[in-house]
Amino acid sequence: MRRADRLFQIVQYLRGGRLVRARQLSEWLEVSERTIYRDVADLQASGVPIEGAAGVGYIMRDGYELPPLMFTRDEIVALLAGARLIRAWGGAAMARAAEEAMIKIDAVMPDKLRVRQNEVQIHAFAPEMTPQVRSHIDFLENAADTRKRLSIAYRDGKGDASDRVVRPLGLWFWGKVWTLVAWCELRHDFRMFRLDRISELRETGDKFKAEPGKTLKDFYRSMESKDPGR
Repeated sequence: MRRADRLFQIVQYLRGGRLVRARQLSEWLEVSERTIYRDVADLQASGVPIEGAAGVGYIMRDGYELPPLMFTRDEIVALLAGARLIRAWGGAAMARAAEEAMIKIDAVMPDKLRVRQNEVQIHAFAPEMTPQVRSHIDFLENAADTRKRLSIAYRDGKGDASDRVVRPLGLWFWGKVWTLVAWCELRHDFRMFRLDRISELRETGDKFKAEPGKTLKDFYRSMESKDPGR
């Protein structure tokens, strides 16, 4: 759970004027009591009316509401433009999620800040995006998130075909081309695979652990070491 989500959940648990101990919060949120103490202290410092202390418990006065999420007009335009880019260049599930997010944001915006979609003259079109590539994006995003080892059928720029077993680490978008960043178990090194050259994707049935030297951070370090400008 992200820290921002955890802080939100702490506020929700403390609603209603009931006393809640740090141990209970730590069990519900699956973190240490020390983390709860630190999070509550940060919430108190930011103005949330939480009373209590470590070893006693915490209570929040009735009537407190989380401040509404507000964006500037420029931020709303950026979000609309981003949603359209994802709709054009993203996976099918990503595109649907972007549209739903914009509907939810529009529903809570005050009239003076609401920006109608037809007022934003930023558009994106992607005739190169095939249903197969969109499907690959969704599949690979999930596999990278859940650390599922994959078997792929790939054809390189010369037309040479190969079968690889990879650890998917992330996706990069290069303007018109999506690539998979992965640890290739055939080459024992990092490789980048263009999604439009992947003909088949299969789960191997097992997961991989983050091992030193084979993570996305290690990939970034290897890229930095090859950068002649550094």
